[in-house]
Amino acid sequence: MKNIKTSPHVPTKIEVKEISVNRVQIIAYPFESGYAITLAHPLRRLLLGSSVGFAPIALRIAGVAHEFDSVRGMVEDVSHFIVNLKTVRFKSKDENESIRVDYKFIGPKVITGADLANELVEVVTPNIHLATINEDAVLNFSIVICRGIGYVPSEEIRNQVPEGFMPLDSYFTPVTNVTYNTENILVEDDPNYEKVIFDIQTDGQVEPLTAFKNALSVMHKQMAIFNTELNIEVPEINNGDEDHPEIKTLLQTIDSLNFSARCFNCLDRSGIKYLGELVLLNEDQIKNIKNLGKKSLDEITTKLDELGYPVGKEIPEDLVALLKKKFSN
Repeated sequence: MKNIKTSPHVPTKIEVKEISVNRVQIIAYPFESGYAITLAHPLRRLLLGSSVGFAPIALRIAGVAHEFDSVRGMVEDVSHFIVNLKTVRFKSKDENESIRVDYKFIGPKVITGADLANELVEVVTPNIHLATINEDAVLNFSIVICRGIGYVPSEEIRNQVPEGFMPLDSYFTPVTNVTYNTENILVEDDPNYEKVIFDIQTDGQVEPLTAFKNALSVMHKQMAIFNTELNIEVPEINNGDEDHPEIKTLLQTIDSLNFSARCFNCLDRSGIKYLGELVLLNEDQIKNIKNLGKKSLDEITTKLDELGYPVGKEIPEDLVALLKKKFSN
């Protein structure tokens, strides 16, 4: 029998799984029937359309008048060069919204994405082929790289590029693929609740989890307009922190771990009260604990190994965030 409700169930569980470099799965549950896809579809659109990335928006090649021209000594014609350039993914090393980068290559040389990295920009697709130039060739070119979202055709930015530069179609989105699936799960004998599973992959300009957080932020900001006049009450949500499988272990107090008196006193004087605080420290941070000698360092290292948290072990981002939240309270 279906119970009468006055509000839909609020999901309380979230899991983050790192599948590979630049790819994660984010799983949230349990949702009322139909609510998972209601949330998932707009988030997918925001991930693809609102994630911020960098792309070349303009190009100038010495001695070239237009995109259908050619460069003496370069195997590729200019149009082919442009196609290759658009597949190179950049990452700015500073906070500038727009960067101009100048290059000069002398043949013979096979130019790849890796050759475009310098003190101003990082290239996250180093193996992309850009051009091949012969022994007697010199290739001089400049690129304007901008920060943006979505796709912008060259016609719309023609008036914004510097004089003498060719505008380029610009695809800023660093998210290369987003899919989601929903599955039914059992909650209190009701099999009609749902789980949503996002699978997010980026090109390396931004971490997929960061892209997901940004999409959530954009969604929140877009919907916040309604609260300016309507004063919507947002209820506090029990996020199920205590249900994390590792949280109870990491919230063990230092005095329960049977450290020697000298080792315990060093940790206690440094303000470290819980195992989780110790696990969040890297090797250098542990070594720099005041008055911590080599014997105590070895004791800590051995204890962390025994507990399954060797020094330097990578901790899932959701667990790190949960621990920091608890230790800041």
